[in-house]
Amino acid sequence: MTTETKSSASGGDREFLFTDADFERVRKLIYDKAGIFLAPIKRDMVYSRLARRLRALKLSAFNEYLKLLESGGGDEWETFVNSLTTNLTYFFREAHHFDLLMKQMQQSEARPFRIWCSAASTGEEPYSLAITACEAFGSMTPPVQIVASDIDTNVLKTAQAGVYGLDRLEKMSAERVRKFFLKGTGANAGFARVRPELQRLISYRRINLLDARYPLEGVFDALFCRNVMIYFDKPTQYGILKKFKPYMKENGLLYAGHSESFLHAADLFHSMGRTVYQHTENIKKETAVRR
Repeated sequence: MTTETKSSASGGDREFLFTDADFERVRKLIYDKAGIFLAPIKRDMVYSRLARRLRALKLSAFNEYLKLLESGGGDEWETFVNSLTTNLTYFFREAHHFDLLMKQMQQSEARPFRIWCSAASTGEEPYSLAITACEAFGSMTPPVQIVASDIDTNVLKTAQAGVYGLDRLEKMSAERVRKFFLKGTGANAGFARVRPELQRLISYRRINLLDARYPLEGVFDALFCRNVMIYFDKPTQYGILKKFKPYMKENGLLYAGHSESFLHAADLFHSMGRTVYQHTENIKKETAVRR
């Protein structure tokens, strides 16, 4: 039996009726559209974020909003997905990956060295990749190309702008901040902009990892897909990893998040330790050579 509830997490009355059936429809829609699995505990989060859309569209009930999406949705689909995606990130998150990437770039003969950052969020990760590239080659114009993508168009706009509050830079050394950022003055005090040299290393585009094909050309030496697979169930993860393979060089590296494991896809990628993976075919070739 469907429970009709108007009480919020804080105990007050909710503005909009949000039933169990409404929540299940949201879960199905976001799973079908973006592959994101919403746990039951996300119910209050879903209400809070989508209630803003009901107000903006002057709708009186979740049922009306969901009917809009199910009947086609138009541009609202993009806003719906943007509303329910979580974008928590910071510069040089999981720092050991960037140490390994630096070694990978320095040891590789690939020119340009190509990187795909598949969950760019607000830009901290792709700019961390660009900084690492500059440091690896001792140049502000390293032979590196970075493609940064995300399903959320709002965060991509933030990433492209490259402007951050100074508090977002606190975990970086003063030397890195001085070298790679331009601090604002006057009305812009308290903010910093990444240097244009870094921005020129990165091209941004919207990509849904569930798409049958990705709008990308060529193959990549490194693919960063960190802290996004946790939102997908295992079958969806496997499908995405299978689609990744043609976009990666056989000796390329796939960098995953600290809480992610791809052991269920051992036929596709082999663990190299510390959430870094490589084509299984390349491992087989190396084993055959050693024999």
